[in-house]
Amino acid sequence: MKTKYILLSALSAIAFCACDNYLTTEYQGSTQSELQIAQAVEAIPERINSSVTGMYAKLGTPYAYFGTGQGRADDAAYPAICMSLDLNSGDMVTPLSDYDWFSVASEYSDRTPSYANPRMRSGLIYNIIYATREVIASIPTDTDNPELKAKRGQAKAIRAFAYLNLVPYYQFKYVGNEDKPTVPIMADEKTPIDPLNNPRAPMNKMYEYILTDLNDAIADLKGFKRDNKGVIDRQVAFGLRARANLYMEKWAAAAADADSALVGYTPYLLSELTQPGFNDANNNGGEHSWLWAALIPSSTAGTAYASWPSQLGSFSGHGYTAGTAIYRSINNLLYDKIPATDVRKAWWLNEKMESPYLEGLTWTDDATGTVYEGQAIAKAKIADVKEPMYPYANVKFGQRSGVGSPYNDGDWCLMRAEEMILIKAEGIAKAGDRAAAKTILENFVKTYRDPNYSAVANGLDIEDEIWLQRRIELWGEGFAMADKMRLGKNIVRFRPGKDSNVPEDYRFNLSADDPWLLMRFDQTELNGNSGIVQNEGGVQPKGGNGADLKDGVTD
Repeated sequence: MKTKYILLSALSAIAFCACDNYLTTEYQGSTQSELQIAQAVEAIPERINSSVTGMYAKLGTPYAYFGTGQGRADDAAYPAICMSLDLNSGDMVTPLSDYDWFSVASEYSDRTPSYANPRMRSGLIYNIIYATREVIASIPTDTDNPELKAKRGQAKAIRAFAYLNLVPYYQFKYVGNEDKPTVPIMADEKTPIDPLNNPRAPMNKMYEYILTDLNDAIADLKGFKRDNKGVIDRQVAFGLRARANLYMEKWAAAAADADSALVGYTPYLLSELTQPGFNDANNNGGEHSWLWAALIPSSTAGTAYASWPSQLGSFSGHGYTAGTAIYRSINNLLYDKIPATDVRKAWWLNEKMESPYLEGLTWTDDATGTVYEGQAIAKAKIADVKEPMYPYANVKFGQRSGVGSPYNDGDWCLMRAEEMILIKAEGIAKAGDRAAAKTILENFVKTYRDPNYSAVANGLDIEDEIWLQRRIELWGEGFAMADKMRLGKNIVRFRPGKDSNVPEDYRFNLSADDPWLLMRFDQTELNGNSGIVQNEGGVQPKGGNGADLKDGVTD
């Protein structure tokens, strides 16, 4: 299960180029013109269904980017991107191990252009963008068919989602950097490009493009009723526009859009947060909390190592995390900020390797018949299946098939009510009404997480208190790094003189303006597109670097 990171083989490079549609302007494998496709689709709207399904499937299918032939256990679709980002942020900690496919994110060597991890993180997103273009270009611009309009709206929304998963990592925060380059805009239904010379779009142009897509999506999706939460509807589009406005520091607009997205949704209840979960869009709280999800049934996930239960969860009977003791943990600096009365404290083991989440659970060693119950699960060792956990290991996430199951199934949450509430609170606070924001935040936390909560208990201003709540609530879901980039916060993994659960090699801090924070473009992109100017500057950090840095919350 051990992995290497550098792509050395020329043959592999050729194979990757053959299946990547990063910046192409033409469809592959089709002799029909776009006009012919559009006319066919207009006559029989169902013809576009497979393209729409494929657009969504890329978010959650194991081996979604490199393919089953490569067999990379980190090729776990969008959840793999989320985990890479959270490991970059320092809020997620992992042991130093040769078995860890994501160690490049912990050590920040993922800025190396020839490494597979950053290639996957951009390549999967661009493949999603390519899929949306196929859908959009197939629909006549003047159609009045409500089914086609809804599909076009979904495609434009997911295209905006895709760019929002690139821009924050290739350039610093929006305000103050409006004219600086982000990523290339892929050819679309209106904008032809030269794929061999396609420069990086300026920040302001990129966000104009994103907002145009979301505005169009919101219009197209009016009145659309979806069949399941794997499909984007109008409220999800509002939620995506809330994120975009948050990144742009359009505070009032972000709050208003979050409020529109929230209609009819409520957070997980205290009574629903009693055991490992966050794996079902339609049950155990997901039915009223989740707005959008990558739906990943057992038939899709199977026992794949390239899945989030294998790489992030702590309970898979056929996974890397438990099988090789690379448990994903919370940084103890952040953990120490969570009050004992907060139900979320149980999302991680404490320093004694205990959590209320383990009570009532069992994990059976099928080879010996030994049954581990409750707190004994953390320290259990099952040959070839499970190693003992570590203090602060997460028990937040558990695969839907249950503790110890070899089936790595579980939906992946892409948007939930709690995020929208926190966007609303932040937007209102930074728009100037701090008292109203405090009320929103306290109502949320006291009602759903900690009845004893007070927004001033940590001694933080309301803006940093909201950020703290985001870091706790959304841990492991892929938001931590984007937040630190947009807020201009230092990456703080350790404090001198304080015990740390971060391995020494990963125990460093980075300044908010360190050029090494910016992702680099993959070497294949650079070779194929002369218009890209690479991000440069900074050096890969080493243990002990940046010891004097603080983030204003975990100090």
